[in-house]
Amino acid sequence: MQKSTVLFLISILFLVTSCATNHLEKELKPVTLETTVYNVPYFANSEIDYTYKANISVYGNDMSGIFIAKKINATTHRVVFTTEFGNKLLDFEISENNFKINSIVDELNRKILINTLKSDFKLLLKNQFLIKEQLENTESKVYKSEEGTKFNYLFASKTEGKLFKIIHSTKRKEQINIAFKAENNTFAENIIIQHYNIKLRIELNYLKN
Repeated sequence: MQKSTVLFLISILFLVTSCATNHLEKELKPVTLETTVYNVPYFANSEIDYTYKANISVYGNDMSGIFIAKKINATTHRVVFTTEFGNKLLDFEISENNFKINSIVDELNRKILINTLKSDFKLLLKNQFLIKEQLENTESKVYKSEEGTKFNYLFASKTEGKLFKIIHSTKRKEQINIAFKAENNTFAENIIIQHYNIKLRIELNYLKN
């Protein structure tokens, strides 16, 4: 990851280019609440080092590296980003209420970049959501969770029960879409994090040992 590429990534994160309105609930209908807690199976096993090839695309500028996540206790994950040659770029611990940076290279040590990664991976690695409302469409059960003044919508397949999408949203705008592809409901082989308000896309593909 070259310095110029990192600085470009940081600079464009200040730009907001989308004014999309949240149309989620207009396309869904409310149904009886089945559960008040939804447990996400992905990244939940403390015995696994979840290792992925990471590809980041931001305004047509591409970079790649390795993403490793490990659940270190009941509430906290440790995340490490490295280059493809194994050089550590960023090492942090994240939970619902805490975020601790263990190490970071100077080029990445920018508040806007850190806050973006923090919000993305807090959502990705969250194992439990408190559900306030349940909705559905023809294909999906949708569990709605409140997060302060914002909301998370968890989409699970009606036929297989697999979680395949999480949308993070304000009342007006969808902000982050996390899409999962999984052969079963315990492990995601492919993950795509797509932002709505900036042209930032992170794709994670599982690296088999």
